Amino acid sequence: MKIMGNMMSSLDRRLFLRQAGMLGLAASLPKFAHAQQTIDLGLPGGNGIRTLTQAGEFPQKSGDLILQRTRAPLLETPMSVFDEGVFTPNDKFYVRWHWADIPDSVDAEAFRLTVRGHVGKPLSLSLKELMALPRVEMAAVNQCSGNSRGFFAPRVPGGEWGHGAMGNAKWTGVRLKDVLDRAGVTAGAVQVRFNGLDQPTSQDGPDFMKSLGIDHARDGEVMIAYAMNGKPLPLLNGFPLRLIVPGWYATYWVKMLSDIEVLDRPDENFWMKTAYQIPDRPFATMKPGEQNVPTVPISKMLPRSFVTNIPADSKIAVGAPVKARGIAFGGDCGVKEVSFSTDDGQSWRSAKLGADEGKYGFRRWEAEFVLPERGAHTIKVRCTNAAGESQPDQPNWNGSGYMRSVIEAVAVEAV
Repeated sequence: MKIMGNMMSSLDRRLFLRQAGMLGLAASLPKFAHAQQTIDLGLPGGNGIRTLTQAGEFPQKSGDLILQRTRAPLLETPMSVFDEGVFTPNDKFYVRWHWADIPDSVDAEAFRLTVRGHVGKPLSLSLKELMALPRVEMAAVNQCSGNSRGFFAPRVPGGEWGHGAMGNAKWTGVRLKDVLDRAGVTAGAVQVRFNGLDQPTSQDGPDFMKSLGIDHARDGEVMIAYAMNGKPLPLLNGFPLRLIVPGWYATYWVKMLSDIEVLDRPDENFWMKTAYQIPDRPFATMKPGEQNVPTVPISKMLPRSFVTNIPADSKIAVGAPVKARGIAFGGDCGVKEVSFSTDDGQSWRSAKLGADEGKYGFRRWEAEFVLPERGAHTIKVRCTNAAGESQPDQPNWNGSGYMRSVIEAVAVEAV
Protein backbone atom coordinates (compact mmCIF):
# COMPACT_ATOMS: atom_id res chain seq x y z
CA MET A 1 0.00 0.00 0.00
CA LYS A 2 1.30 3.43 -0.94
CA ILE A 3 0.53 6.41 1.28
CA MET A 4 0.09 9.38 -1.05
CA GLY A 5 0.09 12.26 1.41
CA ASN A 6 -2.12 13.87 4.01
CA MET A 7 -4.81 14.90 1.55
CA MET A 8 -5.64 15.41 -2.07
CA SER A 9 -5.03 18.93 -3.25
CA SER A 10 -8.14 21.07 -3.00
CA LEU A 11 -8.21 21.35 -6.80
CA ASP A 12 -7.94 17.58 -7.30
CA ARG A 13 -10.66 17.01 -4.73
CA ARG A 14 -13.04 19.51 -6.33
CA LEU A 15 -12.47 18.04 -9.79
CA PHE A 16 -12.95 14.51 -8.50
CA LEU A 17 -16.15 15.37 -6.64
CA ARG A 18 -17.55 17.17 -9.65
CA GLN A 19 -16.78 14.19 -11.87
CA ALA A 20 -18.16 11.77 -9.30
CA GLY A 21 -21.33 13.79 -8.89
CA MET A 22 -21.92 13.84 -12.63
CA LEU A 23 -21.37 10.09 -12.86
CA GLY A 24 -23.55 9.29 -9.88
CA LEU A 25 -26.49 11.35 -11.09
CA ALA A 26 -26.23 10.35 -14.72
CA ALA A 27 -25.49 6.63 -14.54
CA SER A 28 -29.03 5.37 -14.05
CA LEU A 29 -29.82 1.72 -14.62
CA PRO A 30 -31.40 1.27 -18.07
CA LYS A 31 -33.98 -1.07 -19.44
CA PHE A 32 -31.99 -4.05 -20.56
CA ALA A 33 -31.94 -5.15 -24.16
CA HIS A 34 -30.93 -8.64 -25.20
CA ALA A 35 -27.45 -8.95 -26.65
CA GLN A 36 -27.12 -10.80 -29.93
CA GLN A 37 -23.57 -12.14 -29.85
CA THR A 38 -22.76 -15.19 -27.77
CA ILE A 39 -19.74 -16.88 -26.20
CA ASP A 40 -19.19 -20.49 -25.17
CA LEU A 41 -17.62 -20.77 -21.71
CA GLY A 42 -16.82 -24.43 -22.28
CA LEU A 43 -18.44 -25.61 -19.05
CA PRO A 44 -18.06 -29.37 -18.42
CA GLY A 45 -21.76 -29.88 -17.72
CA GLY A 46 -22.79 -28.09 -20.90
CA ASN A 47 -25.09 -25.07 -20.95
CA GLY A 48 -22.08 -22.79 -21.34
CA ILE A 49 -23.48 -20.50 -24.03
CA ARG A 50 -23.91 -16.93 -22.81
CA THR A 51 -24.90 -13.70 -24.51
CA LEU A 52 -22.59 -10.72 -24.64
CA THR A 53 -23.68 -7.26 -23.61
CA GLN A 54 -23.87 -4.37 -26.04
CA ALA A 55 -22.48 -0.91 -25.37
CA GLY A 56 -25.04 1.19 -23.49
CA GLU A 57 -26.95 -1.68 -21.90
CA PHE A 58 -25.32 -1.18 -18.50
CA PRO A 59 -24.09 2.17 -17.14
CA GLN A 60 -20.36 2.84 -17.55
CA LYS A 61 -19.85 -0.60 -19.09
CA SER A 62 -18.82 -1.12 -22.69
CA GLY A 63 -20.01 -4.04 -24.76
CA ASP A 64 -18.86 -7.66 -24.80
CA LEU A 65 -19.20 -8.43 -21.11
CA ILE A 66 -20.64 -11.89 -20.47
CA LEU A 67 -24.25 -11.60 -19.34
CA GLN A 68 -24.98 -14.04 -16.54
CA ARG A 69 -28.06 -12.26 -15.16
CA THR A 70 -29.75 -8.89 -15.60
CA ARG A 71 -31.30 -8.21 -12.18
CA ALA A 72 -29.52 -8.20 -9.89
CA PRO A 73 -26.72 -7.65 -12.42
CA LEU A 74 -24.16 -10.42 -12.89
CA LEU A 75 -21.67 -9.48 -15.61
CA GLU A 76 -18.51 -11.49 -16.28
CA THR A 77 -15.22 -10.29 -17.72
CA PRO A 78 -14.10 -12.27 -20.82
CA MET A 79 -10.70 -13.95 -20.41
CA SER A 80 -9.40 -12.02 -23.42
CA VAL A 81 -9.57 -8.81 -21.35
CA PHE A 82 -7.02 -10.20 -18.89
CA ASP A 83 -4.55 -10.53 -21.75
CA GLU A 84 -4.63 -6.77 -22.38
CA GLY A 85 -2.86 -5.67 -19.21
CA VAL A 86 -2.35 -6.31 -15.52
CA PHE A 87 -5.15 -3.94 -14.50
CA THR A 88 -8.72 -4.74 -15.54
CA PRO A 89 -10.40 -1.72 -17.21
CA ASN A 90 -13.31 -0.25 -15.26
CA ASP A 91 -15.70 -0.63 -18.18
CA LYS A 92 -14.83 -4.35 -18.44
CA PHE A 93 -14.72 -5.09 -14.71
CA TYR A 94 -17.11 -7.84 -13.61
CA VAL A 95 -20.27 -7.06 -11.64
CA ARG A 96 -22.00 -9.06 -8.92
CA TRP A 97 -24.92 -7.97 -6.70
CA HIS A 98 -27.07 -10.01 -4.33
CA TRP A 99 -30.23 -7.88 -4.39
CA ALA A 100 -31.81 -6.12 -7.36
CA ASP A 101 -32.87 -3.05 -5.36
CA ILE A 102 -29.82 -0.96 -6.24
CA PRO A 103 -29.93 2.87 -6.31
CA ASP A 104 -29.86 4.02 -9.92
CA SER A 105 -28.19 7.28 -8.90
CA VAL A 106 -26.24 8.64 -5.94
CA ASP A 107 -25.84 12.35 -5.16
CA ALA A 108 -22.16 12.74 -4.33
CA GLU A 109 -22.71 16.06 -2.55
CA ALA A 110 -25.48 14.76 -0.28
CA PHE A 111 -23.93 11.36 0.43
CA ARG A 112 -22.73 10.59 3.96
CA LEU A 113 -20.78 7.69 5.44
CA THR A 114 -21.98 6.86 8.95
CA VAL A 115 -19.66 5.41 11.61
CA ARG A 116 -21.44 4.34 14.79
CA GLY A 117 -21.78 1.69 17.48
CA HIS A 118 -18.99 0.98 19.95
CA VAL A 119 -17.19 4.27 19.31
CA GLY A 120 -16.52 7.38 21.34
CA LYS A 121 -17.56 9.80 18.60
CA PRO A 122 -20.13 8.74 15.98
CA LEU A 123 -19.36 10.20 12.55
CA SER A 124 -21.29 11.31 9.50
CA LEU A 125 -18.65 11.98 6.84
CA SER A 126 -19.17 13.66 3.50
CA LEU A 127 -17.06 12.52 0.56
CA LYS A 128 -15.12 15.77 0.86
CA GLU A 129 -14.35 15.09 4.53
CA LEU A 130 -13.39 11.50 3.84
CA MET A 131 -11.08 12.50 1.00
CA ALA A 132 -9.28 14.94 3.30
CA LEU A 133 -7.84 11.96 5.20
CA PRO A 134 -4.45 10.52 4.16
CA ARG A 135 -4.80 9.00 0.72
CA VAL A 136 -3.56 5.49 -0.04
CA GLU A 137 -3.32 3.32 -3.16
CA MET A 138 -3.20 -0.44 -3.52
CA ALA A 139 -3.36 -2.96 -6.36
CA ALA A 140 -5.63 -5.83 -5.36
CA VAL A 141 -7.64 -8.61 -6.97
CA ASN A 142 -11.38 -8.58 -6.39
CA GLN A 143 -12.69 -12.14 -6.94
CA CYS A 144 -16.17 -13.52 -6.39
CA SER A 145 -16.29 -16.50 -4.03
CA GLY A 146 -18.04 -18.47 -6.77
CA ASN A 147 -15.69 -17.56 -9.61
CA SER A 148 -15.36 -20.59 -11.95
CA ARG A 149 -18.37 -22.31 -10.34
CA GLY A 150 -19.46 -23.50 -13.77
CA PHE A 151 -16.45 -25.83 -13.83
CA PHE A 152 -17.43 -27.72 -10.67
CA ALA A 153 -18.21 -31.38 -11.34
CA PRO A 154 -20.63 -32.63 -10.17
CA ARG A 155 -22.44 -29.39 -10.93
CA VAL A 156 -23.62 -27.23 -8.04
CA PRO A 157 -26.39 -24.59 -7.85
CA GLY A 158 -25.70 -20.88 -8.19
CA GLY A 159 -24.43 -18.54 -10.87
CA GLU A 160 -22.55 -20.65 -13.40
CA TRP A 161 -19.57 -18.34 -13.79
CA GLY A 162 -16.67 -19.03 -16.09
CA HIS A 163 -13.27 -17.73 -14.94
CA GLY A 164 -14.09 -14.03 -15.31
CA ALA A 165 -15.78 -13.18 -12.01
CA MET A 166 -12.62 -11.39 -10.96
CA GLY A 167 -10.61 -8.30 -11.75
CA ASN A 168 -7.50 -6.44 -10.65
CA ALA A 169 -7.56 -2.69 -10.05
CA LYS A 170 -5.47 0.02 -8.46
CA TRP A 171 -7.74 1.21 -5.66
CA THR A 172 -7.47 4.73 -4.24
CA GLY A 173 -9.02 5.75 -0.94
CA VAL A 174 -8.33 5.93 2.77
CA ARG A 175 -7.40 3.38 5.39
CA LEU A 176 -10.32 2.02 7.37
CA LYS A 177 -8.07 2.29 10.42
CA ASP A 178 -7.86 6.07 10.03
CA VAL A 179 -11.66 6.36 9.91
CA LEU A 180 -12.11 4.11 12.95
CA ASP A 181 -9.43 5.97 14.87
CA ARG A 182 -11.20 9.25 14.14
CA ALA A 183 -14.40 7.78 15.62
CA GLY A 184 -12.51 6.37 18.58
CA VAL A 185 -13.13 2.62 18.95
CA THR A 186 -13.92 1.91 22.60
CA ALA A 187 -12.89 -1.02 24.79
CA GLY A 188 -14.81 -4.23 24.21
CA ALA A 189 -15.14 -3.87 20.44
CA VAL A 190 -15.15 -7.27 18.72
CA GLN A 191 -16.15 -6.81 15.07
CA VAL A 192 -16.89 -4.10 12.53
CA ARG A 193 -19.98 -4.49 10.33
CA PHE A 194 -20.41 -2.89 6.91
CA ASN A 195 -23.62 -2.06 5.05
CA GLY A 196 -24.34 -0.47 1.67
CA LEU A 197 -27.14 1.35 -0.10
CA ASP A 198 -28.61 -1.74 -1.79
CA GLN A 199 -31.77 -3.16 -0.22
CA PRO A 200 -33.54 -6.55 -0.12
CA THR A 201 -36.30 -6.95 -2.67
CA SER A 202 -38.72 -8.43 -0.12
CA GLN A 203 -39.62 -7.62 3.47
CA ASP A 204 -38.21 -10.89 4.78
CA GLY A 205 -35.01 -10.68 2.74
CA PRO A 206 -31.88 -10.25 4.89
CA ASP A 207 -30.05 -6.97 4.36
CA PHE A 208 -26.61 -7.67 2.89
CA MET A 209 -24.02 -6.91 5.58
CA LYS A 210 -20.54 -8.28 6.23
CA SER A 211 -18.19 -8.03 9.20
CA LEU A 212 -14.47 -8.20 9.95
CA GLY A 213 -12.74 -8.86 13.26
CA ILE A 214 -11.66 -5.66 14.97
CA ASP A 215 -7.93 -6.40 14.56
CA HIS A 216 -8.35 -7.16 10.87
CA ALA A 217 -10.39 -4.01 10.35
CA ARG A 218 -7.63 -1.96 11.94
CA ASP A 219 -4.64 -3.66 10.33
CA GLY A 220 -3.86 -0.66 8.10
CA GLU A 221 -4.47 -2.55 4.84
CA VAL A 222 -8.27 -2.67 4.70
CA MET A 223 -9.37 0.38 2.70
CA ILE A 224 -12.39 2.48 1.88
CA ALA A 225 -11.97 3.19 -1.83
CA TYR A 226 -13.49 6.05 -3.80
CA ALA A 227 -11.60 5.39 -7.04
CA MET A 228 -10.41 2.46 -9.13
CA ASN A 229 -7.76 2.79 -11.81
CA GLY A 230 -7.66 6.54 -11.28
CA LYS A 231 -11.38 7.23 -11.81
CA PRO A 232 -14.45 7.33 -9.56
CA LEU A 233 -15.93 3.91 -8.93
CA PRO A 234 -18.47 2.90 -11.59
CA LEU A 235 -22.02 2.80 -10.25
CA LEU A 236 -22.24 -0.99 -10.61
CA ASN A 237 -18.88 -1.50 -8.89
CA GLY A 238 -19.91 0.36 -5.76
CA PHE A 239 -20.02 4.12 -6.33
CA PRO A 240 -19.36 6.22 -4.34
CA LEU A 241 -17.45 4.08 -1.78
CA ARG A 242 -16.40 0.47 -1.58
CA LEU A 243 -14.69 -1.55 1.11
CA ILE A 244 -11.41 -3.14 -0.03
CA VAL A 245 -10.33 -6.25 1.89
CA PRO A 246 -7.10 -7.30 0.14
CA GLY A 247 -6.49 -11.03 -0.11
CA TRP A 248 -10.07 -11.94 0.85
CA TYR A 249 -12.97 -12.91 -1.37
CA ALA A 250 -15.24 -10.20 -2.73
CA THR A 251 -18.20 -11.00 -0.48
CA TYR A 252 -16.48 -8.77 2.10
CA TRP A 253 -15.88 -5.91 -0.36
CA VAL A 254 -19.16 -4.15 0.41
CA LYS A 255 -20.32 -1.87 -2.43
CA MET A 256 -22.00 1.54 -2.07
CA LEU A 257 -20.66 1.49 1.49
CA SER A 258 -22.76 3.85 3.62
CA ASP A 259 -22.73 2.50 7.18
CA ILE A 260 -19.98 1.19 9.48
CA GLU A 261 -21.01 -0.20 12.86
CA VAL A 262 -18.51 -1.26 15.51
CA LEU A 263 -19.93 -4.23 17.43
CA ASP A 264 -19.22 -5.47 20.95
CA ARG A 265 -20.34 -9.01 20.04
CA PRO A 266 -19.91 -11.44 17.13
CA ASP A 267 -22.07 -10.60 14.14
CA GLU A 268 -24.76 -13.24 13.63
CA ASN A 269 -26.58 -11.74 10.67
CA PHE A 270 -27.55 -14.14 7.86
CA TRP A 271 -24.66 -13.24 5.56
CA MET A 272 -22.10 -14.00 8.27
CA LYS A 273 -23.61 -16.92 10.21
CA THR A 274 -25.46 -18.84 7.47
CA ALA A 275 -24.35 -17.74 4.01
CA TYR A 276 -20.81 -18.04 2.60
CA GLN A 277 -19.85 -20.98 4.79
CA ILE A 278 -17.16 -23.37 3.54
CA PRO A 279 -15.88 -26.77 4.70
CA ASP A 280 -13.30 -26.31 7.44
CA ARG A 281 -10.70 -28.23 5.44
CA PRO A 282 -7.75 -27.40 3.19
CA PHE A 283 -8.96 -25.87 -0.08
CA ALA A 284 -12.52 -25.93 1.34
CA THR A 285 -13.01 -29.37 -0.20
CA MET A 286 -15.39 -32.22 0.56
CA LYS A 287 -16.90 -35.22 -1.24
CA PRO A 288 -20.26 -34.91 -3.02
CA GLY A 289 -22.98 -36.19 -0.72
CA GLU A 290 -20.83 -35.97 2.41
CA GLN A 291 -22.82 -34.88 5.47
CA ASN A 292 -22.12 -33.02 8.72
CA VAL A 293 -18.92 -31.40 7.52
CA PRO A 294 -17.79 -28.62 9.92
CA THR A 295 -17.87 -25.20 8.28
CA VAL A 296 -16.37 -21.76 8.78
CA PRO A 297 -16.98 -18.40 7.08
CA ILE A 298 -15.15 -17.98 3.79
CA SER A 299 -12.17 -15.63 4.02
CA LYS A 300 -8.75 -15.79 2.34
CA MET A 301 -8.30 -16.39 -1.38
CA LEU A 302 -6.21 -19.21 -2.83
CA PRO A 303 -3.48 -18.93 -5.50
CA ARG A 304 -4.60 -19.12 -9.15
CA SER A 305 -3.09 -18.71 -12.62
CA PHE A 306 -4.37 -18.68 -16.18
CA VAL A 307 -3.19 -18.70 -19.78
CA THR A 308 -4.76 -15.63 -21.40
CA ASN A 309 -3.53 -15.57 -25.00
CA ILE A 310 -4.14 -19.16 -26.14
CA PRO A 311 -7.81 -20.21 -26.22
CA ALA A 312 -8.83 -23.82 -25.80
CA ASP A 313 -8.68 -25.93 -28.98
CA SER A 314 -6.21 -23.57 -30.65
CA LYS A 315 -4.20 -25.00 -33.55
CA ILE A 316 -0.44 -24.44 -33.22
CA ALA A 317 2.17 -25.12 -35.88
CA VAL A 318 4.54 -28.01 -35.10
CA GLY A 319 8.08 -26.83 -34.36
CA ALA A 320 7.20 -23.15 -34.38
CA PRO A 321 8.21 -21.07 -31.33
CA VAL A 322 5.16 -19.79 -29.47
CA LYS A 323 4.95 -17.33 -26.59
CA ALA A 324 2.37 -18.09 -23.91
CA ARG A 325 1.37 -15.44 -21.43
CA GLY A 326 -1.12 -15.00 -18.67
CA ILE A 327 -1.88 -13.82 -15.16
CA ALA A 328 -1.35 -15.23 -11.69
CA PHE A 329 -2.13 -14.12 -8.17
CA GLY A 330 -1.15 -15.56 -4.83
CA GLY A 331 -4.45 -15.15 -3.00
CA ASP A 332 -3.69 -13.60 0.38
CA CYS A 333 0.00 -13.01 -0.39
CA GLY A 334 2.32 -12.43 -3.32
CA VAL A 335 3.34 -14.66 -6.22
CA LYS A 336 6.61 -16.55 -5.66
CA GLU A 337 6.74 -18.57 -8.89
CA VAL A 338 4.68 -19.48 -11.95
CA SER A 339 5.46 -22.85 -13.55
CA PHE A 340 4.53 -23.82 -17.10
CA SER A 341 4.01 -27.23 -18.74
CA THR A 342 3.27 -28.33 -22.32
CA ASP A 343 3.04 -32.07 -21.61
CA ASP A 344 0.01 -32.24 -19.30
CA GLY A 345 2.09 -31.62 -16.18
CA GLN A 346 4.69 -34.36 -16.67
CA SER A 347 7.44 -31.72 -16.63
CA TRP A 348 7.52 -28.11 -15.52
CA ARG A 349 9.71 -25.06 -16.00
CA SER A 350 9.61 -21.59 -14.52
CA ALA A 351 7.87 -18.85 -16.45
CA LYS A 352 9.21 -15.30 -16.61
CA LEU A 353 7.39 -13.00 -14.20
CA GLY A 354 6.39 -9.45 -15.08
CA ALA A 355 6.52 -6.37 -12.87
CA ASP A 356 5.33 -6.72 -9.29
CA GLU A 357 2.53 -4.17 -8.85
CA GLY A 358 1.80 -5.28 -5.30
CA LYS A 359 1.42 -8.57 -3.44
CA TYR A 360 -2.39 -8.61 -3.70
CA GLY A 361 -2.62 -7.93 -7.44
CA PHE A 362 -2.26 -9.84 -10.70
CA ARG A 363 1.26 -10.74 -11.82
CA ARG A 364 1.92 -11.16 -15.54
CA TRP A 365 3.95 -14.16 -16.73
CA GLU A 366 5.41 -15.35 -20.06
CA ALA A 367 6.90 -18.59 -21.38
CA GLU A 368 8.12 -19.63 -24.82
CA PHE A 369 7.56 -23.19 -26.05
CA VAL A 370 7.63 -25.46 -29.08
CA LEU A 371 5.32 -28.41 -29.72
CA PRO A 372 7.56 -31.12 -31.22
CA GLU A 373 4.96 -33.38 -32.79
CA ARG A 374 1.49 -33.31 -34.29
CA GLY A 375 -1.58 -34.14 -32.27
CA ALA A 376 -3.25 -33.19 -29.00
CA HIS A 377 -1.29 -31.41 -26.28
CA THR A 378 -2.27 -29.99 -22.90
CA ILE A 379 -0.82 -26.73 -21.61
CA LYS A 380 -0.86 -26.16 -17.87
CA VAL A 381 0.16 -23.29 -15.60
CA ARG A 382 0.68 -23.37 -11.84
CA CYS A 383 1.12 -20.58 -9.30
CA THR A 384 3.04 -20.92 -6.05
CA ASN A 385 2.55 -18.06 -3.62
CA ALA A 386 4.95 -16.45 -1.18
CA ALA A 387 3.70 -18.73 1.60
CA GLY A 388 4.69 -21.80 -0.44
CA GLU A 389 1.12 -22.78 -1.29
CA SER A 390 0.53 -24.09 -4.84
CA GLN A 391 -2.48 -24.91 -6.94
CA PRO A 392 -3.33 -28.62 -6.57
CA ASP A 393 -3.43 -31.21 -9.36
CA GLN A 394 -7.05 -32.12 -8.64
CA PRO A 395 -9.90 -29.61 -8.31
CA ASN A 396 -11.48 -28.98 -4.96
CA TRP A 397 -15.26 -29.40 -4.57
CA ASN A 398 -17.96 -28.17 -2.22
CA GLY A 399 -21.71 -27.81 -2.54
CA SER A 400 -21.59 -24.02 -2.88
CA GLY A 401 -19.07 -23.93 -5.71
CA TYR A 402 -16.71 -21.69 -3.75
CA MET A 403 -12.95 -21.18 -3.92
CA ARG A 404 -12.06 -23.20 -7.04
CA SER A 405 -8.36 -23.97 -6.92
CA VAL A 406 -6.69 -26.32 -9.40
CA ILE A 407 -3.99 -26.24 -12.05
CA GLU A 408 -5.93 -24.98 -15.08
CA ALA A 409 -5.41 -26.81 -18.38
CA VAL A 410 -5.72 -25.65 -22.00
CA ALA A 411 -6.14 -28.30 -24.69
CA VAL A 412 -4.46 -27.42 -28.03
CA GLU A 413 -3.64 -29.25 -31.25
CA ALA A 414 -0.28 -29.19 -33.03
CA VAL A 415 -0.67 -29.23 -36.82
